Amino acid sequence: MEYQMIKTEQKALDINLNDPIYGTFAEIGAGQEVARNFFQAGAAAGTIAKTMSAYDKTYSDAIYGTEPTGRYVSESRLYKMLDHEWSLMEERLSQSRPDATFFVFADTVQAINYTRTIKGNGWMGMRFRLTPNGPINDMVLHVKMLDTNNRLQQEAIGVLGVNMIYASFYHNDDPEKMVRSLVDNIKDRVSIDLLRINGGDFSYFDKRLLSLYLVKHKLTSVAMFDINRTGIHASEFLYKEGLMVVRGNFRPPTIVTVDAINNSFEQFRAETNLPDDKLNLLMEITMDKLKGENDSIDEKDFLERAELLCALGHKVLLSDCQNHEMLINYLQDFKISSLGLVIGARELQVIIRDKFEQNQDGRLLVAFGELFSQNIRVYVYPAIDEESGQVLTADNLPVPEGIRFLYKYLLDSKQIVAVHTFNSENLSIFPQTVLREIRENNPSWEAHVPRELVKMIREKKFFES
Repeated sequence: MEYQMIKTEQKALDINLNDPIYGTFAEIGAGQEVARNFFQAGAAAGTIAKTMSAYDKTYSDAIYGTEPTGRYVSESRLYKMLDHEWSLMEERLSQSRPDATFFVFADTVQAINYTRTIKGNGWMGMRFRLTPNGPINDMVLHVKMLDTNNRLQQEAIGVLGVNMIYASFYHNDDPEKMVRSLVDNIKDRVSIDLLRINGGDFSYFDKRLLSLYLVKHKLTSVAMFDINRTGIHASEFLYKEGLMVVRGNFRPPTIVTVDAINNSFEQFRAETNLPDDKLNLLMEITMDKLKGENDSIDEKDFLERAELLCALGHKVLLSDCQNHEMLINYLQDFKISSLGLVIGARELQVIIRDKFEQNQDGRLLVAFGELFSQNIRVYVYPAIDEESGQVLTADNLPVPEGIRFLYKYLLDSKQIVAVHTFNSENLSIFPQTVLREIRENNPSWEAHVPRELVKMIREKKFFES
């Protein structure tokens, strides 16, 4: 069935007229608009138990406690707000309104400022029950506002808050519909790059699908999750730290994949001299590697790859970044101290050739500058040239004559770096061959996949169709 969007005012009115739904609004900073939508829709007395705004930090600290980091627009601040307001709700109203399905809506938001040094972003959350005395559930998201006007950004936050509450109560049986409905009436005005939905009423689906839906429906170009299947946000663990990103197919991860990850990361650690607690590693799966016929996405296939990467102990970055420049632009907000990108020698050869052929109009240096900035190193893992049998590395990679001078400069400046340690005997192992062997029930694949994954693939029948 085709998705149908509902107007914001109608959503607010539907909620106001739904007698059991009753709750509190707590809004900090620029997020002062959500409750207003419910007041304007009419019949708000049936929904709103309390609204409050703590714009001043001193008042906010007195209510929710201080923030040791000094960051008030943060995940930790949002959870303090939800915890505090939920405890008050239950303490004061659970006896007088036993038939209510309580909720607490909270947000902490900073809109764009006059000097535009702040672009506008926020943390928004819902704690709620779907049935009286039923399980307690949470919906939490991080949003970037894309309007270039303070008033418009505040308006968009107000609409997003209504969408969150409506999705929680009216679309809770369909997680993909929940995600899509978040941007009703504000499509392209906000970017939602993290969404968590937890609680007893939402145990029926794998939460990693939320990241997939965010990227699939273009609510964001990047979403991340950890080994616990939980959505994570770069601002909470990457700010001013080191990061290495490994882009791959991972269908399935092979022993070559593991070798590339481990040896590249060890070299990155040695060359950056950063302590272990300042180094992060992410596996990137791009949407183009998930799409099948007619651009369809097989959710089972996505979850199988995600499960194997998590089993190897890696966080996953899901992106719709068609090139590395798009990913770099996304990460710029987090002031990454050192960024390493791992790619194969053949992939680098394609990138170099394409940039050369597509920039014959004098923009060659600009095109390369967009990828190779000062704090980025591209780590090149060797590959076998199938025609000659030669091992291709960053140092001997054939590149077009007209770009050799620039390529040599990138090598000399360590912006392109050859991965020195690798197992040359395994370079002839290709994921597509391993995948075919799995599907043909050819046991040869087991020697080419990390031991800890073989049992999982076999028992759970991954990639068999």
